[in-house]
Amino acid sequence: MGKTQKNVGRHIVAELWGCNNEYLDDVSIVQEFMNNAARAANATVLNSVFHTFIPHGVSGAVIIAESHLAIHTWSELSLASIDIYTCGDKADPWKAFNYLKEAFQSKKHTVTELKRGIFEAESDFDLQGNYKDQVCD
Repeated sequence: MGKTQKNVGRHIVAELWGCNNEYLDDVSIVQEFMNNAARAANATVLNSVFHTFIPHGVSGAVIIAESHLAIHTWSELSLASIDIYTCGDKADPWKAFNYLKEAFQSKKHTVTELKRGIFEAESDFDLQGNYKDQVCD
């Protein structure tokens, strides 16, 4: 067996520009879209909390068994800034990103994926196996 580079998770940081302004200012829509994005990624939603700012904007987070999704909106700029962090192989953060891009009707975006918790291990090392009794299905 040889050593290989592994990571504990994937973290997508994105800006969605040209979004539907009415959606960005409606806390119930933002919360619905974020929870749906987590489910689209095949993540297990544990909890969510969202807040409306005056005069504009919504911030919120969806806590998932695999980590989290977070958002802050600026309707006056037609901008949603999103953060999608998933650990393990079950959830796919790109499915959440693609869902949100479509749901908010984004006209353009910038996106970066970061590998989180990079470490070296034997090629047959299974980090997820260490948590098999704690995984929510």
